[in-house]
Amino acid sequence: MEELLTLSGSRLAEMIRNKEISSREVVDLHIDHIKRINPAINAVVRDRFDAARSEAKAADRRVRQDPPETLPPFLGVPCTIKEAFMLTGMPNTSGLVARRNNIARKDATAVARLRQSGAIPLGVTNVPELCMWMETHNKLYGRTNNPYNQRHIVGGSSGGEGAVVGAGGSPFGLGADIGGSIRMPAFFNGVFGHKATGGLVPNTGQYPMARNEALKYLSTGPLVRRAEDLMPLLRLMAGPDGKDPACVDMHIGSIADVHFKGLTVIDVEDNGKTKVSADLKAAQHTAAAYLKSKGAKIKKMKFSALARSFDIWSSMLSASDQESFNVSLGNGKRLRALPEILKWALRVSDHTLPSLVLAMAEDLFQLMPARTKKLVDAGMRLREELVSTIGSNGIMLYPSYSRPAPRHTRPLLTPFDFAYTAILNMMELPVTQVPLGLNAEGLPLGVQVAAVHGNDHVTIAVALELEKAFGGWVPPDIGLLKRT
Repeated sequence: MEELLTLSGSRLAEMIRNKEISSREVVDLHIDHIKRINPAINAVVRDRFDAARSEAKAADRRVRQDPPETLPPFLGVPCTIKEAFMLTGMPNTSGLVARRNNIARKDATAVARLRQSGAIPLGVTNVPELCMWMETHNKLYGRTNNPYNQRHIVGGSSGGEGAVVGAGGSPFGLGADIGGSIRMPAFFNGVFGHKATGGLVPNTGQYPMARNEALKYLSTGPLVRRAEDLMPLLRLMAGPDGKDPACVDMHIGSIADVHFKGLTVIDVEDNGKTKVSADLKAAQHTAAAYLKSKGAKIKKMKFSALARSFDIWSSMLSASDQESFNVSLGNGKRLRALPEILKWALRVSDHTLPSLVLAMAEDLFQLMPARTKKLVDAGMRLREELVSTIGSNGIMLYPSYSRPAPRHTRPLLTPFDFAYTAILNMMELPVTQVPLGLNAEGLPLGVQVAAVHGNDHVTIAVALELEKAFGGWVPPDIGLLKRT
C-alpha cells in the first residue's frame, strides 16, 4: 500500500477505474500519511478529511455502477489546494490575520475544474502572508518546513503545496505563480511544477488577485510528484471561464509531436548578476548533455538584460496598476508600515517582516515613474529577444534559484535571488520546473525548462524525458521528520 504514495494521479485513477483499488483506500492512505507528516512540516493548514472520505465512497459507487470509459479522468484521486484559492467551506485568508474568518462559499475556477474531473481535495495548504515572499510563514498558520530537511524553506507562495506533494501526502496540488510561486516550491521540494503560458488558465477565485496586464503574469497551474500528470491537469484547467478577461482560447499541442532530434536547447547558466551554486550548475549541465545525446542542439548563451531581472519584474508589475500592497496588507485600509515594523520588533504585530519591508518599498517605485517606464521597455525587448532566440522548436534551460533550498530566514539576506523565476512571469512564457535528483546534503536539485508562448507541450515533453533519465521526484526519508 505504501507504494501508492509514490504513484501519479493518472496511475491511481486508472487503478480505481479498473477496480484494482478503491478510492476510499487511496484517500485513507493519503490522509493517514498527512497525519503522520504534517506535525513536522505544517503544510496542510485546514483539512476536510471527513468530506473527502464521503466523496471517495461516492466515487467508488460510480465505479461500480458506470462503464469505465464514462468516468471522469481523476475520479477518486486525492489532491490538495493552495489556501489562496477558494475551496467551498475552507478558509481563504492568504495568511492575513484580518481575514481569519473568511470562509469560501464557492470554488475557484481551477478548483471547480479539478473537482469536475473527479479529484477529491483533502484540504488547503500554507502560504506566505498575502503570497508575496519565498518563505512560507504567516501569523495565522505559522511556518512550513521542508520535508527533506526541516531547517530549510519550502519556497513560496505555493510552499505548502510543494511540501505536501514533495512529502508524498498528495499526488498533485494546485498553485499559482507570479514570481516563481509554483516553480520555487516545486524546486525546493523536489517535484514538478508548471507555469503555463500567460492567459492559458483562468486565475478566477484567488486572493489576492492580479489586475490588468498582470493577469497574464500570474499563472495558475499544477505541482505534481510525477510528470505524467502535468499535461492532463493543464488541459482540464485551461480555457476561458468568462470571468478572467485575460484568459483566452489557446491551442495546446501534443507531447507526441515533440522530437528531441534537432531540438534547439538554449543553455543559460546564470543571469550575469546572481551566482549559482556549483551543484545546480552541474545538474543543469548534465541535463543539457543528456538532451544533446538525444539529438538536441545545445547553444550556451547569455542575455545581458537578465542581470536586471528583479528591476524589470518589479517595474512591470508596478506598471500594471495592481491594488496597493499597503492597502491589501491593511485589509482595505492603508497600512502605516513604519509604525507596524516597530510593533513587529516588540512582537505584537500581526504581520511578517518581509511583508512590512515590501510595504515600505512599494512607495519607492511610485516615486520613480521614468525609471519604471525604462525598465518596462527593457522587459519588452528582452521578451522579443528570448522568443526569437528560443524559436518554435526550442527550449531554454535556466536555473531555478541561486542554490538548493536555503535555511529558514536565509532569503532575507539575499532577497532578490527569486529573480531567476520571476523574470519569466513577465515574459509570459510556459515554464516547467524539473527535479534532477538530490545534492550531497540530500536537498533537491532541478532546472527550469522554458519555451515560447503556446509551447507548454514542449516543456512538459522535456520534463517527461528528463524524468526518465534522472528519476524525477525522490521521496524524502519521512522517518527523519521530527514532530514540532
